[in-house]
Amino acid sequence: MNKIISPNMLKTYKECPKKYELRYVQQISAPQKELPFEKGKKIHALANYYLKGTDIDKLEKTLTDEEFSVWQKLKENEYFNKIYVNSEYNLSCKIGDYWVGGRLDAVVKNENTYYILDYKTGSIPKDPKYDYQTMIYLLALKKKFKDAKNIVFVYIDLKNSQNYIIELTDELIKEYENEIKTVCREISSAKNFPKTCSKYCEYLKIC
Repeated sequence: MNKIISPNMLKTYKECPKKYELRYVQQISAPQKELPFEKGKKIHALANYYLKGTDIDKLEKTLTDEEFSVWQKLKENEYFNKIYVNSEYNLSCKIGDYWVGGRLDAVVKNENTYYILDYKTGSIPKDPKYDYQTMIYLLALKKKFKDAKNIVFVYIDLKNSQNYIIELTDELIKEYENEIKTVCREISSAKNFPKTCSKYCEYLKIC
């Protein structure tokens, strides 16, 4: 397994190995409805331009009233206003024998603390502390900024105007690394991919 493993790949495998096979091994793309994601895409794109110092006055005028309201919430968020480091940031690291990584919405800092920001216009993960995105992003940033005193993940819940914060600890590093290595090992050694999901899936008709 030489390719970079993303959080979505690990989530998909844990949800249903068969779905993982169809999507990532056979590379079958199932059609999905785009409409629910359009607002999120706009906010993420606008945030990226804004953080990089681009003039976004004209772009703001293209937002609907609802989108503009969400955008204002993000602009006023305390974490969004910390010192900018990077945005739409591709980051990877090696955990055991496996490379994992993904794209971070933004990284900001305050003195010796680095914050990973993830803006959510929909729902945050059910268990944010142990979501694969949380695990991989925190570990990758820790390896990138070894001198950082603290590494913190902040889910910015724009729907409910809340922040969910996870601070990386030595104990969590061990837990995260063990979990990631275990699932990556399962994927790399899998000889068949059984169907385990029972809910609706976009691959239902071909599964």
